[in-house]
Amino acid sequence: MLNTLLKIAGVGALLLMAGCGSKVSPVGDGDMSLGPDNAKVTLIEYASVTCAHCAEFNKDVMPELMAKYITPGKIRYVYREFLTEPRDISAAGILLARCSGKANYFKVNDAIMRSQQEMFGDGTTTNALPVLQRIAKSVGMTEKEFNKCVTDPKGLERIQNNVDKYLKEDDVEGTPTFFINGKKFERKTGTIADFDEAFKPLLEGK
Repeated sequence: MLNTLLKIAGVGALLLMAGCGSKVSPVGDGDMSLGPDNAKVTLIEYASVTCAHCAEFNKDVMPELMAKYITPGKIRYVYREFLTEPRDISAAGILLARCSGKANYFKVNDAIMRSQQEMFGDGTTTNALPVLQRIAKSVGMTEKEFNKCVTDPKGLERIQNNVDKYLKEDDVEGTPTFFINGKKFERKTGTIADFDEAFKPLLEGK
């Protein structure tokens, strides 16, 4: 089982630590992003592939965000990886997306989020491993490569270090959490209208 593989690598020791902060961490080389680096607006999302609300945003809002703002180069979108229950699968999903390469990263994230019902619909995690293996195969990974990827100790350590940093420095306690140009952004409607309203004055330079 997947949790057994991850425990071998020490994921069982991953613990979320409470913290607080007021400034968002600067975007760095380790962050995965879409859109131009020099865009007027930078939207940062802290999300998890096992978070139901993140999956809802990914399905209902992200396509419009891509079409209206990211693809035309109006904003830069930065995705920051967080852990949510079940954390072993959350961590495995992060590692799988990373191992798939930059060209497939967001494709894999999308596939995992859209498969949440299939993975957890029966109230267990029984279906998670086959689903992740299938997604890995779809981007050209072998079973051996997949097993090595999701039990990578350095990768697991990187995930935990980032989560600790986000908790301590960015005051992120749940997902999805958004920042626009360094300021935490609270959605009102849960639709693209929230971002339309927030982006308009920034893009117009007001």
